[in-house]
Amino acid sequence: MLKLLLDRIRRWFQPPAVAAGKPSLEQLPERRPWDPSQFDVPASDGKTRFQDLSLPQDLLHAVADLGFRYCTPVQAGVLPHSLDGKDVAGQAQTGTGKTAAFLITILTHLSRHAGPQRRRPASPRALILAPTRELVLQIEKDAREVSAYQSVSTIPVFGGMEFEKQKNLLAGKKIDIVVATPGRLLDFQRRKYINLGMVEILVIDEADRMLDMGFIPDVRRIVESTPPKSRRQTMLFSATLTPDVRRLAGQWTRDAVIVEIMPEKITVDSIDQRVYITTTDEKFTLLYNMIVQQNLERVLVFANRRDVSQRLADRLTSHGISCGLLSGDVDQQKRIRTLEGFRSDKYRVLVATDVAARGLHVEGISAVVNYNLPLNPEDYVHRIGRTGRAGASGISVSFACEDDAPQVPLIEEFIGRRLLAVYPDDSWLKSLPPASAESGKPHRRPPPRHGQGRGRGRPGRNARQSRTR
Repeated sequence: MLKLLLDRIRRWFQPPAVAAGKPSLEQLPERRPWDPSQFDVPASDGKTRFQDLSLPQDLLHAVADLGFRYCTPVQAGVLPHSLDGKDVAGQAQTGTGKTAAFLITILTHLSRHAGPQRRRPASPRALILAPTRELVLQIEKDAREVSAYQSVSTIPVFGGMEFEKQKNLLAGKKIDIVVATPGRLLDFQRRKYINLGMVEILVIDEADRMLDMGFIPDVRRIVESTPPKSRRQTMLFSATLTPDVRRLAGQWTRDAVIVEIMPEKITVDSIDQRVYITTTDEKFTLLYNMIVQQNLERVLVFANRRDVSQRLADRLTSHGISCGLLSGDVDQQKRIRTLEGFRSDKYRVLVATDVAARGLHVEGISAVVNYNLPLNPEDYVHRIGRTGRAGASGISVSFACEDDAPQVPLIEEFIGRRLLAVYPDDSWLKSLPPASAESGKPHRRPPPRHGQGRGRGRPGRNARQSRTR
């Protein structure tokens, strides 16, 4: 009996288990006394400082460590209301700081309110729903960073990973925040591995994407299993507040404050957008020389199809450029390893289909390249939003060949501005060095199109002059 008591006392002083969703004490920043006066951000007209929001000191400490100084427009619009417990419906693209807005709201609430004394295991106090695995993992990572000085557990729940491993993260443990995709969360709920009856804050992120992917029936069942909206705070975010999204907001929120950040502001103000007139055959040469001659690091390249992205990744690798691949053909475990490799500079280039257009957040992306222009103009905004995040400057480069050029006017109309389309410098079209043996099947040049020669086949400048602004 004495031995059991001693073992229990010893466990009290041991670091919490990483498997429980909390970092060990060795992983936490050193808990030295911190004086908020150290976070001295000068007042600026038209800008909201985080230190003006009466945030808990531990949370403000983490915000200061992360280098946050002034709120982004969406944060300045949301936080004064959400920190008072009001519901919010926000229109904001990825890259505007909305994730930090709802995480700061949740962490402030958890700090101010102790919660019920008898809380059932696997009963989160906050639930965040997101449409993709990548976005769930990114939100969970951000939550760990913002809660670095708070004792808060955050658990990701999503499909494509071992079911038992995720179940063990929940089993018998007190959880503060769950970030989940709808399908896997419902599966856990049906098996009674998780209880949503004690959720105090509900966040629905990228509601328009949820609609597009057919998740709304699942989301509705999840929302109905949480406490009624009169007893919870609800925050809903969407890239566009369409009539359908507004209808959902009306059903799931109570007197929500509407905050709208227009998408064109994101693309116009913070990202240098360039369009190069080229041909299909020149694209790879242009991409390679652009990366090498400008010594670009951490480049994100988008292609429209899986086979194109695979061939592109193979060719870059064969020419000595370290490259990772994200597409629907890549399993979830490998996606996670690839993203971490890109973040840690193991890969200089990441080639992706639109599976990575939303929810992917990597600091310090030097350029986003549209190897193919997207068919949906809205996807263009999501793609280039991987750079120039939260008001920082960024560069996006798009290749407009004979197949892609018709998309340019549609994109211009959507973002509300004209794009400068120019010919690349001749030095970016010089011959490539010999390639090593390519992995997989050899890349074959496509047969020439009608009216296109077998040489470089650049379109006549006079014929394409109308695209040059």
